[in-house]
Amino acid sequence: MTKKHSTKDKLAWTASKLFQEKGYEGVGLSEILTNAKLPKGSLYHHFQKGKSDLAMTAASYASREMMRIIDDAFVPAKTYDDGMTTLFFKCAKLFDLMGKWNGCPVSGILLSGPRNPSFQDLSNSIFDTWITRIAEHAQKLGVDETEAQDRATHLFITLQGGWTLARAQQSSDVLRQIPSYLKRATR
Repeated sequence: MTKKHSTKDKLAWTASKLFQEKGYEGVGLSEILTNAKLPKGSLYHHFQKGKSDLAMTAASYASREMMRIIDDAFVPAKTYDDGMTTLFFKCAKLFDLMGKWNGCPVSGILLSGPRNPSFQDLSNSIFDTWITRIAEHAQKLGVDETEAQDRATHLFITLQGGWTLARAQQSSDVLRQIPSYLKRATR
């Protein structure tokens, strides 16, 4: 049985997917509504400021999904390296499922559009949240607090760069190879 999504969820998930594929400027509201199979009035009912409100909600939804992936990688891990490896493999699978041209869900939505201080603030907050969550997992796995923060920041930066290189090479193998590079670099 499939879960019925609310109109707001449908709009946000559809917008998220389209923004990732085409960037904020490359997607019009009518395209989002057509793909969501919803009438125009439903957009402004849920997102009074229109496209910018929708983009911020879509980024928040995408962030929650990434937080789930982070937790799914680290919670069962016995070591930080195990969690890190699993996270990169999960991201490689996500890369394959999303299509090899799509960028980071959050930066594709918030940083590809107009200069908007609210977009900048939200993207910064989201990325800080991801790094903090990874650092928390690292600490639970025995990494001291300062080292955990450093490793989490390094992992995030490497993941962003790895995703970009995977897009350029059209290969998720780039993401699967990163854990071995990181393990060699820390020895």
